[in-house]
Amino acid sequence: MADALLNAQGLTKRFGGLAAVNGVSLELHRNRIHAVIGPNGAGKSTLTHLLSGDLRPTSGSIVLSGHNVTGWTPEKISRQGLGRSYQKTNVFLPFTVWDNVRLAAQSRTPMAARWLSRASAFADINRRTERALRLAGLDHRSRVVAGETSHGEQRQLEIAMALATEPQVLLLDEPLAGMGVAEAERMVTLLHQIKQDHAMLLVEHDMDAVFALADQLTVMVNGQVIASGAPAEIRADVAVQAAYLGEETH
Repeated sequence: MADALLNAQGLTKRFGGLAAVNGVSLELHRNRIHAVIGPNGAGKSTLTHLLSGDLRPTSGSIVLSGHNVTGWTPEKISRQGLGRSYQKTNVFLPFTVWDNVRLAAQSRTPMAARWLSRASAFADINRRTERALRLAGLDHRSRVVAGETSHGEQRQLEIAMALATEPQVLLLDEPLAGMGVAEAERMVTLLHQIKQDHAMLLVEHDMDAVFALADQLTVMVNGQVIASGAPAEIRADVAVQAAYLGEETH
């Protein structure tokens, strides 16, 4: 397999005496979705915060596109080619869908802070905005105010904003949370479509979606990895069934 776009080794995050993440290692490769599952409190979101720079690791290392980004700020890591979404939708509700995505695209340009310039005049920003909206399936909703869109569309919008920064690696924290069946199906289709150009980490509780999407699965319990492998291996793992998957069948 080709070299990993993101390689994390021995990541640990301690809060006092509590190890929220304890010695976790994983690799993310282009055109592959690596899902991380586990019960509430397993350390999944803390792991994504470490990878994105929102938290500094107590120990361990993170290499992104050949650069050791351990301890870098979220902004610097993002500019190195990492995009992410959060558990709670994080969009500008009073702005249109187009303006949300355009602002994300504009953040990657040298003129990002030129507030007195007309953003519509910058062809490259507009091109990236249009591409991200098209990839996310929102091009037909671009002029709608974000606050008037459905929950599922707002989750799509958050992914479109990440795509507008043209990342190589995507971290998606529960992108299907709160969705109905039809919205969840659309999101699964979207993630299938965009994975070919990205390395993706997926944190998700919807096991049907996880097993439909994941090429690799890592299972966390109490901050530690208890199993990692292909979905079929994880599904058959007795320890995983006892610790997590068994809970889902009751």
